[in-house]
Amino acid sequence: MTYQNTRRDLLKLAGATAAASVVATGKAFSQQAGRVVVIGGGFGGATVARYLRRAGVAVTLIDSNPNYITCPFSNYVLSGVNQLASVTKSFDGLKAAGVTLVTGTVTGINTTAKTVAVGGASAPIPYDRLVISPGIDFKFSAIQGYNEAATEKMPHAFKAGAQTTLLRNQLVAMPDGGTFVMAVPDNPFRCPPGPYERASQIAYYFKQAKPRSKIIIVDAKEAFSKQGLFTAAWAELYPGMIEWRPPSKGGGKTVSVDLAAMTVATEFDKVKGDVVNVIPPQRSGTVVDLAGLADGDWCAVDAKTFESKKVPGIHLVGDAILAGAMPKSGFSANNQGKIAAAAIVNMLANKPAESPSYINTCYSLVAPDYGISVANVYTVGADGNIAAVPNTGGVSPAGAPAAFRKQEADYARGWYASISADIWG
Repeated sequence: MTYQNTRRDLLKLAGATAAASVVATGKAFSQQAGRVVVIGGGFGGATVARYLRRAGVAVTLIDSNPNYITCPFSNYVLSGVNQLASVTKSFDGLKAAGVTLVTGTVTGINTTAKTVAVGGASAPIPYDRLVISPGIDFKFSAIQGYNEAATEKMPHAFKAGAQTTLLRNQLVAMPDGGTFVMAVPDNPFRCPPGPYERASQIAYYFKQAKPRSKIIIVDAKEAFSKQGLFTAAWAELYPGMIEWRPPSKGGGKTVSVDLAAMTVATEFDKVKGDVVNVIPPQRSGTVVDLAGLADGDWCAVDAKTFESKKVPGIHLVGDAILAGAMPKSGFSANNQGKIAAAAIVNMLANKPAESPSYINTCYSLVAPDYGISVANVYTVGADGNIAAVPNTGGVSPAGAPAAFRKQEADYARGWYASISADIWG
């Protein structure tokens, strides 16, 4: 199977399989058949909410913010290619689809009474099934000297919004000839290609505005997603500007930071920057602790239904879960959300869950007209976990012409526009 055909087939699956399953299963479903509460209005949670409503299920979506700012495409805000408004998604489309919206912070989950407490609400919200898609939180204690307050000087920008704006402003203020340092954690973490796309986009900005500047990536890993494609693009587009330091080249796990000196210390070296972007190790969003759902840093789920392995009646999707071979990406969360919605419709109707297939595509823009991607199809493996299906995916070809790279960039923008419309309307 060629790479081009794989991508086309994956996109067909994305638009047809899980979505059609939800709608078809819910044709005879009544509004009174069940109440589902969804916590988190991102790629996973909002997808579940929208597709359950299409099946006639009563859905309440709870989010602590009045809108959602996507991490996908936020790197292009850092480069100045886009503005923050371009990655800010309103919940109005979900409301128009019949989803009940609650803005507030979840303060309690009673798994016996099946209720969710929200700060400021007059009464707990009841549910028959609960879906949690909380994204990530950070393990600040893993890095000496780094905490939430320190993010105001050394931003992580791995939750898009104010941190994105802060890092962008720091880059604009940095003098030409300055050094941008990015510290990248070990796997697993949100959007594995994200840091390297970020370095690419910042290099694009530097090339236009601060051509004497330098980027140093200190990495806890010896390899990263789409590495060959990224490094080839860096050599072609930004020669000598980006230096990647894995453990074998003085990088390694970040163990401490010095805010006053603007330095990052790894296991093997210390590096100083004019702007420092520290991406800490991650875990599932801490709202899962209210129901005791975490299995270590992440949440274990049944691969067919995304129901928690620790607490029945609660489903989890997106970055917070252990999803086998599936990466923590927006595409994965959207796909998981459709499968979870189909499973919930069946479970509310006392029907067995179907056997799903899973898909993911990760696009990265190295420059506005230079895109690369990786795609895969997944299934439930013999061990019950999600596994990649051999010979069904692939990465962008090495050595492709400029026209192909531009086409990939166009695909990336098309994907973002279409998935945003699919989720938030």
